[in-house]
Amino acid sequence: MLSDALLGGLPTESIPISSALRFPDGADFRIEIPSVEGPKVLAAVIDEASKRGVVVNRVSQGSGAMLHTEKELREMSRIAADAGLEISLFIGPREEWGVSAMSRGPEGAALNGSVRGMRQLRYAVEDSLRAIECGIRGLLIADLGVLQVLADARKANQIPKDVVFKVSVMKAPSNPATVKVLESLGGDTINLPTDLTLNELAEMRGVTSLPIDLYVEAPDSLGGVVRGNEAADLIAVASPLYVKFGLRNSRGLYPSGMHLDADAALIAREKVRRAEISLEWIHRSGKNLVQSKPGAQGLGIPKP
Repeated sequence: MLSDALLGGLPTESIPISSALRFPDGADFRIEIPSVEGPKVLAAVIDEASKRGVVVNRVSQGSGAMLHTEKELREMSRIAADAGLEISLFIGPREEWGVSAMSRGPEGAALNGSVRGMRQLRYAVEDSLRAIECGIRGLLIADLGVLQVLADARKANQIPKDVVFKVSVMKAPSNPATVKVLESLGGDTINLPTDLTLNELAEMRGVTSLPIDLYVEAPDSLGGVVRGNEAADLIAVASPLYVKFGLRNSRGLYPSGMHLDADAALIAREKVRRAEISLEWIHRSGKNLVQSKPGAQGLGIPKP
């Protein structure tokens, strides 16, 4: 950075050693836009990205695959396949919207993404199969049992080998030992807490070669960090990294639907704008970091 010349008399900042790991295509990072709630919002993301020259590699969604019609799932699959990007849909049902009183208590939020009992577990597996049948190849999972059941099914060729299991930020590990547990259960990419320091990120990277997912801007409910300007340092330490753009000071969208389409689309467009800003900072860093192109190897691109 040019600013280094202006800070010559001050101590050198201690930054952890850069990661030598990369995505299968050799890239350092990929861009993810979360909370893309349905076909209309997905179309808005692709349109905004095209206008701004931003490559979006993955979109994810929090309302859940179960809250889309099969026609909508197939439409999203088609749109994403044409754009060469992954769709990762949340698998439910989950306790925060069910009968669980504890999950809505002051100390019960850790249960929000959990699946309760065999009945909900059966629904969650069926939710996954339904999404896969509609072409989806990315599943966002916040229940450890669901993750293991689906991973075992994939090993047994009961679901396609190319389905990507993304561990939700609702199960974000706060230490390297938990990262190893999530990997052992079958996670393919792992969301980390939004507020990790560079040293903590390096610790996490030190125990796994899996891609890491990290919000560089997070909604208020996840801490509200705004650190897109740091993206280059975060990528260098944690590569291969999915750089995620939430939006601070924004309304909640879950569970979404037609009543929130306009808001969800506008919010998603602003996330693409934030990604453009961050990409400018990445270029300015001089680190020569490489982003994956559309259709890159390892992406859970739908098969409509």
